[in-house]
Amino acid sequence: MSGETVMNRLVQGDVGSGKTAVAEMAILATVKNGYQAALMAPTEVLALQHYKGVSEDLADFGVRTALLVGSTKLSEKRKIYNALAAGEIDVIIGTHALIQDKVTYNNLGLVITDEQHRFGVRQRARLSEKGEDPHVLVMSATPIPRTLAIIMYGDLDISVMKDMPASRKPIKNCVVGPKYRPTAYKFMNEQDIRST
Repeated sequence: MSGETVMNRLVQGDVGSGKTAVAEMAILATVKNGYQAALMAPTEVLALQHYKGVSEDLADFGVRTALLVGSTKLSEKRKIYNALAAGEIDVIIGTHALIQDKVTYNNLGLVITDEQHRFGVRQRARLSEKGEDPHVLVMSATPIPRTLAIIMYGDLDISVMKDMPASRKPIKNCVVGPKYRPTAYKFMNEQDIRST
């Protein structure tokens, strides 16, 4: 991002490999240089998860964050639109709501898309078009063979995060039958959304 060319990079890695930490460092560098950042996720749940994480992790640096998703109340949306256009929000995190016509950025310098393949070509392009040649960072946990990645994302440089952070606990998955669902739902409701 410090070079003379605009960054256009795909960061691929397993869940828990540190892609979001890389994105947070890019956000911090962007904001500290006087620009805004936008992070678009394919679902409201994932957008909320990113919002909680980024706002907590970057709060000590004075980074002002906001969440904008389809279910955001209209009165709150208007406040966010005005604050974003005025430069009072440093980082906006949300879903496709970030690319609506009413959303105007003051000085968009970084566009981050999580699981980019879940958005259409026009949706991805519209977010970048909201700024003036912003840096682009794409994150994906979906394993993409290098040859396919070059075909799909030929305009992107590709970085693969092969190792997990040393302190990272292993990811556990399980399948539950219909009889166990109430217990599983109860467990999920008790968990912090950042750890799910």
